[in-house]
Parts: sequence; C-alpha cells; structure tokens
Amino acid sequence: MAHATIAGLPVEVGLYTALMPMVIYAVLGTSRPLSVSTTSTIAMLTATTLAGVGQSSDPYDYIIPTATLAFLVGVFLLLAGVLRLGFIANFISDPVLTGFKAGIGVVIFVGQLGKVLGLSLAKGLILQTTVSILDNLDQINWPTVLISAITLAILILLPSWS
Repeated sequence: MAHATIAGLPVEVGLYTALMPMVIYAVLGTSRPLSVSTTSTIAMLTATTLAGVGQSSDPYDYIIPTATLAFLVGVFLLLAGVLRLGFIANFISDPVLTGFKAGIGVVIFVGQLGKVLGLSLAKGLILQTTVSILDNLDQINWPTVLISAITLAILILLPSWS
C-alpha cells in the first residue's frame, strides 16, 4: 500500500498491485523462482509518468491513466517475450543499475521525510521538498518523529535478535 502512495495513487490501489501481478504470472509465467510484485522503483517510475498527465490533488484522478499505463506496459512485455528480447537487459551495466536504484532511493527518502517529521508538504522536486522541509523545521510534530525513530530502530535491530 505504501507503493501506491509513493506513486500518488489511492492506498487501495496498492492491494490490487500486490495481488493481480501474481495471479497473472501464475497463469502466464514461465519461471517458478521469479518474484513478481510492486517495487519502489516501479512506483517512482509510475509517479514520474503520471506527473506528465497533469496536476491534480485528488489521487483518484490518476486511476484511469495508471490502468492504461499498466495495460500498455503489459502489452509491451508480452510483445518483448514473444520476440525474445530479454537479452537486451544484458547491455545495461551494473553501475548504471546501481546509480538508478540509488537515485530512486534518494527521491523516495526525501519524499517520505516530510511524513516522518509530521510536516504537510506539497509534492515537488527534491530541491523544492528539501527547502520546504528546512523552512518548516519549527513545525515538526515531535510525537510523529518519536514513533518514526522507534519504528526505524526496530527495523534495524530486529534482524540482529533472530
């Protein structure tokens, strides 16, 4: 559901994206160990694509463009599978993939920082969001920061206890 909010969509869309790809892959897929699910990278790519559709404060306005995007991506993936174009992925080097993933991580981190600090910020570019956070430091909601810090500590420390 968090991936849906990253993409600027209603939370319930995240439930559909968690279930439907797996059902479709169970019918059409060929690799048993392959993991099929929504990722933060896909959510950011969707958000970037939807940003070109127009500006709207209502996430429900993006449902039809998102469904169209998902359908077109599925058609292109099926076409690529039929034409056996998977070898093209071998031409993308590891440093390019690492840089892409690191960039996505920074964008998501800055985008979620307002929520962690309890600030209500408008969506914008990374620099605009950072400046907005710095301008609103006096409005930080400390109980939200405390809950965020405890949750982060649990996520970091929990694997070492098992």
